[in-house]
Amino acid sequence: MTEQTHARPALFSRPAPILLFIVIAVLIDQAVKIAVDHYLPLQEAVPVIPMLALYRTYNLGVAFSMLSGMDGWFIVGMRLVIVAFVIWLWYRTEKDRWLAHLGYALIIAGAIGNLVDRFAYGHVIDYILFHTDSWSFAVFNLADSFITIGAGCVILDELLLPKKASR
Repeated sequence: MTEQTHARPALFSRPAPILLFIVIAVLIDQAVKIAVDHYLPLQEAVPVIPMLALYRTYNLGVAFSMLSGMDGWFIVGMRLVIVAFVIWLWYRTEKDRWLAHLGYALIIAGAIGNLVDRFAYGHVIDYILFHTDSWSFAVFNLADSFITIGAGCVILDELLLPKKASR
């Protein structure tokens, strides 16, 4: 008789660790946004290093101000659908896909962080600005970074990690 070894499920493929991670990420995002809203001047660049400044502004759209002309409730509904879809993807992804599960956790945390802003303030607080003398990137926040890094993790998982053969 041979003993089968079972691979331990990836940390974020289990509900408790992913939920704890998401709650902590959302709390950090909200704490930073509260500090920014209380201490950073509105629409005034505060240089940090060359090409990086803190710049508090309010975003009525989604990440990087996209869809800013849309109705606020449409955007809330869209975010809720995205969160539900990502949870479904998380649930359906093989338990050993640690990078995809990490990506899903980051996407969910970022989306929830911006949803909290939308419900609490009616807008999202953005404050990170990359710029040069002749160019600037859209102002964004930590939650937007979570979403972007999470999407990158999912893409890297697809490109780099081996897949199980289909039966």
